[in-house]
Amino acid sequence: MTEVRKRKALSQAELARRVGTKAPVIGRYEREEAKPSIEVATKIAQVLEVSLDYLVGNTELELDVKTLRRVEDISKMSPDEKDKIFMVVDALIRDFKLRNLAAS
Repeated sequence: MTEVRKRKALSQAELARRVGTKAPVIGRYEREEAKPSIEVATKIAQVLEVSLDYLVGNTELELDVKTLRRVEDISKMSPDEKDKIFMVVDALIRDFKLRNLAAS
């Protein structure tokens, strides 16, 4: 949480204000001296624009809100539509990897 908060240029006081708590409480969460309630953790994830899974350490994949919404939209599509989107995404990923390989 600390790294994301700092990357977003938020002080503990500002994060606390947006979440509805006090800066020392955020400090205790960051030092793992206390655990937020699910409601508070959800608010923190929303303010930091990360998934709750990322915030609580269930995944190392930090998905921003825009990416998460796109994934949710894709999950609602038909299998045929998903296949088409994944074909394009796979091609872009392959090209990205090839460019990085060529650059190194």
